[in-house]
Amino acid sequence: MGHIIAVSGKGGVGKTTLCGLLIQYLCDTGKKPVLAVDADANANLNEVLGVEVGVTLGELREEIERAGVDPKYKIPSGITKAAYLESRLGDALTEEEDYDLMVMGRSQGQGCYCFVNGIVQTQVQKLQNHYPYIVVDNEAGMEHISRGILPTMEIAILVSDCSRRGVQAAGRIARLMEELNFHPQKTGLIINRAPEGKLDPGTLEEIQNQKLELLGVVPQDETVYRFDCEGRPTVQLPADSPVREALKGIVEKLGI
Repeated sequence: MGHIIAVSGKGGVGKTTLCGLLIQYLCDTGKKPVLAVDADANANLNEVLGVEVGVTLGELREEIERAGVDPKYKIPSGITKAAYLESRLGDALTEEEDYDLMVMGRSQGQGCYCFVNGIVQTQVQKLQNHYPYIVVDNEAGMEHISRGILPTMEIAILVSDCSRRGVQAAGRIARLMEELNFHPQKTGLIINRAPEGKLDPGTLEEIQNQKLELLGVVPQDETVYRFDCEGRPTVQLPADSPVREALKGIVEKLGI
């Protein structure tokens, strides 16, 4: 059964960038194929990985929801909505050489994401036996955790920037997992975008206040910012990137 690594944290702290580099590291070290799951309605993991996405789970939901109402969406006659959805789920996997990518995506207009969240959970459970590792890029905040989307995660990586608010958000997510009786084998914090790779005493104090284990510190890197501005996939960072080196040390510490 595949090992599920869930990455969570406050918005804007660089979760997706680290997810992409983690997926690449797992593939490069022979732990492939990896299932990459973009469980954020505002999906952009594919941009970090540099791949085009086919249909998303949110778009499949639209086909089912609007069939018979909007002529744009049609289900073949003689097939139930459930059977049609099942037949289309394979289309929601973007297949690359070393990994496959599944994107939650968003629904159009109003409505909640309960249905799409349920598909994410079901698909992860169904596909878990086919991949040695599954890396899930969660949406910002606590939604997926509170809905119990990933109760079988083995490693919970919390990501924060150097701010106290980011660390506090990570602490709230960790406590929520405890309240929901999630029992990952490992839960730890990564501080991302630290100037010169060093932490301020105030940040260290807040990490202690939140009773979080610090897995490592990823330095601020101008190259990552430049790649983002130029629209270049982050996985194309040079091999000697300090971000890569820091993440490698963290993954080795986790024993992955």
